[in-house]
Amino acid sequence: MEVVMPEFVLKLYVVGQTARSQRAIANLRQICESILRDRYELRIIDILEDPEAAEVEKILATPTLIKLQPIPQRRIIGDLSDFAKVLEGLDIRKKNQELLQGGTYANG
Repeated sequence: MEVVMPEFVLKLYVVGQTARSQRAIANLRQICESILRDRYELRIIDILEDPEAAEVEKILATPTLIKLQPIPQRRIIGDLSDFAKVLEGLDIRKKNQELLQGGTYANG
């Protein structure tokens, strides 16, 4: 059996179940499912439950998304509602123009 490594490794740091945290999670999941499909690994870290993880990564604001792979590492802060900026931050080329133009995301 062949082990397939994900192309994108992402960590999303949030604080509790706030509306802003929930929007960031929903927006990121929508991007991952529609664009990255099965090429990603996503870990969501609630810093109320794991404050040490936030300290190690030097998280100063939430929500914060860290793209670990592929390099270079990138950080995106906010609720990830600006689809084009998130794709740019993840270094994803604009291959899916219909999604960029017509995507609907949880903007709160």
